[in-house]
Amino acid sequence: MTTKRAFGLVLAVVFAALPVAARAANTKPATASPASRDVIVQASSLPKTALSEWLFFSDPLSPGGKLVGTINTGGDMDPPPEEDPHVIFKIKVEGGVPYRCWVHMKVGTPKGLSKANKLWLQFSKAVDAKGKETLKPGSESFLTALGPSTPGWSWVPCLAAGDQAPGALVTFKGGGEITVRVQAGMEGVGFDQLVLSPARFLDQAPTEAVVEKK
Repeated sequence: MTTKRAFGLVLAVVFAALPVAARAANTKPATASPASRDVIVQASSLPKTALSEWLFFSDPLSPGGKLVGTINTGGDMDPPPEEDPHVIFKIKVEGGVPYRCWVHMKVGTPKGLSKANKLWLQFSKAVDAKGKETLKPGSESFLTALGPSTPGWSWVPCLAAGDQAPGALVTFKGGGEITVRVQAGMEGVGFDQLVLSPARFLDQAPTEAVVEKK
C-alpha cells in the first residue's frame, strides 16, 4: 500500500468517527438547575388520609383553590411529641444538601388563647452538623413557623430555637423519600404551600403568592 493511500484511509476513518463522537457528547446528562431541585408541596395535592383533625378550605388565592387548616375555637396547642392536629406527607430530597424551609401560611382571626399563626414542623432523616438525627417526627425536636399577628397570607420561615429569618438549614442523611409532619401550634392556622429550597430561596422567602413548580 502506498503512503498516500494509507494516509487517505486514516483521514476517512477519522471523519467517519466524528459524528458518532458528537452524538456521544450530546447524550451527557444535563445538570439539574437550583430551581428544579426545589421541593414544592401544594396542600391541594394532599390526600385526605394525610390530614389528622385538619380540614380542606377553599381559597381562590391558593394553588388548586385549596388550603389545609384547623377550625378556631380559641384553644392553644402543645408542641410535639403531643398528638395535636397535624398533617403528614412524604417528599423526595437530596442527601447532604442544606435546604431552607418556608411555609405559605394563612394567619386566622385571633380568638381566645389562639393567635392562629403558629406551626411546628418535623422531618425524618434530618441530621445536625455532627450527623446526629434531629427533627424526627414523634420527638421533642422541631422547627417553628411563627406568622405575623395580622390575619392574612405570609411566607413564614421555619426557625429553630433562637433563630431569626431566613431560619434553620435542614440537611438530610441520604437522599430519597422522607416524611414531613406539620402540626398546628394554634387553632385557626392554615397553609397552602411548603417549600424546601437549596438555592433559589436559600437567603430570602419567595416573593410570589404561588411558587411555580419547574
